[in-house]
Formats: sequence, C-alpha cells, structure tokens
Amino acid sequence: MKRLYSIVVSLLLCFILFVGCTSNNDKANTDILEPVSILLDWTPNTNHTGLVVALKKGFYRNQGLDVEIIQANEGGTSQLIGANQGTFGISYQEEVTFACEKEIPVKAIAAIIQHNTSGFASPAEKNIVTPVDFENRTYGGWGSPVEIATIKALMKKYDANFDSISIATIGATDFFTATQKDIDFTWIYYGWDGIAAENRNIDINFIDLGKENSDLDFYTPVIIANNVLLIEQPEMVKKFLFATQMGYEFCIENPEEAATILLEYAPELDSELVIGSQKWLASQYVNDSSSWGLMEKSRWDNYTEWLHENDLIERQVESNLMFTNEYLPK
Repeated sequence: MKRLYSIVVSLLLCFILFVGCTSNNDKANTDILEPVSILLDWTPNTNHTGLVVALKKGFYRNQGLDVEIIQANEGGTSQLIGANQGTFGISYQEEVTFACEKEIPVKAIAAIIQHNTSGFASPAEKNIVTPVDFENRTYGGWGSPVEIATIKALMKKYDANFDSISIATIGATDFFTATQKDIDFTWIYYGWDGIAAENRNIDINFIDLGKENSDLDFYTPVIIANNVLLIEQPEMVKKFLFATQMGYEFCIENPEEAATILLEYAPELDSELVIGSQKWLASQYVNDSSSWGLMEKSRWDNYTEWLHENDLIERQVESNLMFTNEYLPK
C-alpha cells in the first residue's frame, strides 16, 4: 500500500511483467483487440485488484482491449506516462501535481479510492495519540520534503515543537520492522499495514491525515493518462474506464472472490492480509461518492494550495490541468 516515494523517477526503469494479457480460459483472437498497458505504482496490492479482476473476468476484452498490467521496479509513473512509456498509470495526487507544475503532459482520470486512507502509525505502547505526541520522537520515512511539511503542519495545529523530532530515512522498510528498532512512528496506509497489524494482534495508534487536516484528504491512488492520448483516443479511454469501474464494483460486491483473483496473479502475497485488506477496502473504493472514480475540484484545489503554502511547489496549478471526470461512465 506504500507509495509515498520521491517524484524523481528514472525514465530508464525496467519493467517486470505482472500479469499476461490473455487468460488461459479466454483464447479469443487478440488481433482485433487494441493493446493497452497499465503501469503499476508499486508491488501488487489491493489498490490494484479491480484492474486484475477486469482482466480476469474479461471486462477489458469485452470492450475490445488487450490489456497488459506491468509493474515498474520502483515508484512513480507520471514521467513514464508523460513520455508515452505506457497507456495508463497508477499514481497519486501529489505526484500528479508536481508533474503538472513541471508541465509533464499527464492528467488523473479516476480515483481508485475515494478518500485518503493513510496516516501516521505507531505501536500503541508508545502512546502517540495526537500529533503533539510526535515531540521528542523518531520518525521513519522516505526522505521526502512532503513528509516533513506534513508533520510540521499537523504539529503546528497543536502548537507542538517540530524541532524536537528526529527524522530517519528507512526507505521501503515495513512498519513492523522499523518500529521494532529505533523508529517511533511511520506513515502507513491503513488498508494494508493497519490490516496487517490487526491480523497479527498488534495494537497500533493511527492518526488519520484527512481527518486531522481536510486539506490532506488528497486522492491516492489515481489512474493517469497522457494528455495527447486523452485528446486523440477518448473512446478507448472511456472503454477502459468502463471496464475498470466494473472491476472495482466487483471488488465491492465480492471482496473475498476478488482477493482470490489477486492472489492468483500475485501468489507471493500473504493471503490472510489480502483477504482482510480487500474486505476493508470494499467500503472505501466509493465511500460517500455517487460512483467509483469521481473526483472533486475542491480537493484538488485545497491540496494544491497546501503544497504551495508549504513551499513544495512554486506555483498553484489549475485543477482542470490535473484531473478530469470526463471519461468516467455516466
């Protein structure tokens, strides 16, 4: 679930095939299908299940699309999609904002999960209940300026002393390993590490970002596409999102079966975690929205303004340059 990495992504990324474009029980002639690739943002997880379901169930093929899901070997897809190194990519609002500020030609076209499900987590025995409890603690993260700004903003609300915190770069080290050593708290996605903690009967405290600060209720993850593609192939994009929406709706209605499908394509994953995560996310994909994928202008504007106020971007980017609902099923 973790994908809060640096925006700086090498265009020389190697790709590892995650799933094939044709299932064993579907041998239709692919010559008449339009090839489409989806670049993942991280290793396979329940953020991606709707894509795998749409592939497995033939939803993409029914729309005339021959889909291949590809895993990049490290995070970030905006530069790749901007350089036409894939048809669609999985990204997140922060990355899209940074990319658009640099005039990389990408745009978010659907929100996979309706609200930000990430936050700061710590073992319960550390008694970190609110951001004021970050004082005199050690945070473990990826070394991103956004992390520092986010912690500062949350602590400022409580008049807490940010300078008392120690910052350690732990990279991809997981929450459990990190907090068994010298780390007091990290940034996690509850739908993955939070569920893992539940499965292990480990009590944690979780500070929900979006609930602490509504400006931080950004969209993560999102599906992105190249601006030129959106102009030149709008019907293909609509077909892709129609099938993808069907995939996520299936996940909502059938979380255990959806989890089984993901495990078929990523058998290295912990089955108990995948099933638990899938059940939890079933209520998060749409949440309080009227349908899957829809995004609100105000939330793009609010987070962009927050990034600008915290000197993380030099200028505020217009929201219509960063996202659109135009291609979602009506």
